[in-house]
Amino acid sequence: MRIHSFLLWAIFFLAACGHSGSPDKGAASGKDSTAAAGEKTADSVDARTPVTVTSVSSDALSDYTELNAVSAFLQKSYVKANANGYLQSADIYPGKYVETGQALFTLKTKEAQTIGNSLKILDSTLHFSGLNTIKAGQHGYITQLNHQSGDYVQDGEQLAVISDRNSFVFLLDLPYELRSSVLGKKNVELLLPDGTKLNGIIGAAMPTVDSASQTQNIIIKVNTSAAIPENLIAKVRIIRSSKASAQSIPKAALLTDETESDFWVMKLIDSATAVKVPVKKGIETKDRIEILSPVFSAADKILITGNYGLPDTAKVKVGEAPKPE
Repeated sequence: MRIHSFLLWAIFFLAACGHSGSPDKGAASGKDSTAAAGEKTADSVDARTPVTVTSVSSDALSDYTELNAVSAFLQKSYVKANANGYLQSADIYPGKYVETGQALFTLKTKEAQTIGNSLKILDSTLHFSGLNTIKAGQHGYITQLNHQSGDYVQDGEQLAVISDRNSFVFLLDLPYELRSSVLGKKNVELLLPDGTKLNGIIGAAMPTVDSASQTQNIIIKVNTSAAIPENLIAKVRIIRSSKASAQSIPKAALLTDETESDFWVMKLIDSATAVKVPVKKGIETKDRIEILSPVFSAADKILITGNYGLPDTAKVKVGEAPKPE
């Protein structure tokens, strides 16, 4: 009887121990689940792609092609000897500006050099000096000097080259397919290597085309008092199309595929979600691109960084836009 009572007491004690341990285990299990859920939420927040955004603006845009134009003198005068003899003086030098009719060379004929003063001694009435004065046929700059004082030259030999200042122009190397973009205009702007800007007037087109590059020379006249050297290369912007007001975005905001046939932007629809919006682009400048469609509002936010490779309906974390330098 005593043994039976002992067994009953032992069973009751074990049951009581099991019942008291069960709540502790459940509570621990509940704590573990709550912690796991918190970690999962934190991971999902951290997994959002950090991005910055920009807005669509209305700007004046122009599509242009930059070409080279070379300075040149279209008309040149060749100074030549008018007799066989020796140059006695040459008061000119390369780069000097001379006027029409200005004395350039004094030439003493070969006969006068040989006979000397013999004729004058024999007959004082003969006023024979054997000196010829060679003058400039037009005004301009001495761009080439072939002989100096003391040189023996023959009749018709070239002594110097004068470039007519009034014939100074820039010759634009224009690809033939761009003729319609240039010949219909009157004025262009030229940018010299030192930063000087000149207003040019488009003139006639040369009647020949370079067979290798298929470019045609277009005459551009400039009105300037500055002495510009020949063969100087200037930049000319040929505007192909322009708009006074067009909705545009920075270039970095536009995305495309490998074939560059489809274009899109990533637009925010709420504080943490960006969707893919197909667009059609228009004029493209150095740093901005025109968006023809769809029409965005000023409040729309477009991703400008962190947008590459994002899928449609991507979770993002918007940060501060980079400050312009």
